[in-house]
Amino acid sequence: MRAQSAAVVPVSIVLRQLRDELPPDYFTLDWVMGSLRKRSFGIVMLLLGLAAMAPGVSVAAGLLLMIPACQLILGHAVPVFPRRIASRPIPTRRIEALLRHAIPVLGHLEKAIHPRWQMPLEPTGRAVGVIVLILSAVLVFIPIPMSNIAPALVIVLISLAWLEEDGLQLVVAMLAGVFIAALASAAMWGMVRGAEWVARLW
Repeated sequence: MRAQSAAVVPVSIVLRQLRDELPPDYFTLDWVMGSLRKRSFGIVMLLLGLAAMAPGVSVAAGLLLMIPACQLILGHAVPVFPRRIASRPIPTRRIEALLRHAIPVLGHLEKAIHPRWQMPLEPTGRAVGVIVLILSAVLVFIPIPMSNIAPALVIVLISLAWLEEDGLQLVVAMLAGVFIAALASAAMWGMVRGAEWVARLW
């Protein structure tokens, strides 16, 4: 991770500044990434992870999460969304409601998450990308009610730990991601085997 850990600005403060600078009616992903600059990867994944916890949004959020996850794996400096997605206007009230609920919670989490266990930036980013990509696939391909909560929460924790340069919490969150992915794979395999068994009855 970055060497200047002492200078890390807490994510809750970054998001509060983002909320204060929001355009009055509509915003775009281009605007968000331009405002966040070098922290855009982590913040975008954090916001999409938070959005993925809401019912009916997890599949769309999972698909969008796959884009920065793949770009992290490839070593990109900043996330780049397709022009049609990046310039699509989104009502400001949606992100305002999300941030209004998320900022106080993140503020509490930051009491336990702080810079420690410095890790090399590029390899860490690639590892984060791999785990987030796997968890995004769980969001998209396992449409079981409430199954979105655990992977979305872990994506949020991974993004937060990465942004706060907390190597210890990042390792713990990534191990949790691997565990959830293994459970999801077992659940999917069980569904496939169950479908095969039902098909034989017919």
